[in-house]
Amino acid sequence: MIKTGARLSIFPLGQALLLPRSFLPLHVFEPRYKALVSDALARDRRIAMIQPLPGEGDERPALFDIGCVGRIDHVDALEDGRFNILLEGLTRFRLIRELDVTTPFRQIEAEISSFEEDLEEELVLPSAARAAIEQEARRFADAQGYAIDWKEVGRLDDQALVNGLAQAIPFDIAAKQALLEAETLEERADLLAELLRFSAAGDDGDATLQ
Repeated sequence: MIKTGARLSIFPLGQALLLPRSFLPLHVFEPRYKALVSDALARDRRIAMIQPLPGEGDERPALFDIGCVGRIDHVDALEDGRFNILLEGLTRFRLIRELDVTTPFRQIEAEISSFEEDLEEELVLPSAARAAIEQEARRFADAQGYAIDWKEVGRLDDQALVNGLAQAIPFDIAAKQALLEAETLEERADLLAELLRFSAAGDDGDATLQ
């Protein structure tokens, strides 16, 4: 159980969206993040993903307020010290403050009490919202020339469908953050449908929030 006021080790990475009950593959090669993975494997296998604010530098960028805690579900340790990992999203968190630490990776204090819905077993959309997502996803895939097995898509539960699309489609940082911060699954689905509609109309696959 992750407690409010918990200390989390963070992996700041733009456009790498992790959402609850979804999976994010990562190739880890920078020394500070190899140290982060090694530390997580030795403790609780948890890594907190959070996006840096656009336009910030690479070394210690300022961060958005909300991210998502993931648990390392699978890891391949490569001979040269790199890792391929698969993170499973657990719950979103709100950054309270950054901690003064000596580790090469950054750590924060966070609260999760605002995101109780993330811990529910299964979230269900109204049928109209589900239909809208599938319709806009088909339009987007056709516009981009993607080959999709729609029978397999139809078997996904609502949360897996919405969160999987939100993670996979290359929206910009602001759009990814807005999807992450959507208060409910239905709100995320509505925003996702809007972004897909915009992307398909623009035929560029890179929706931008102004």
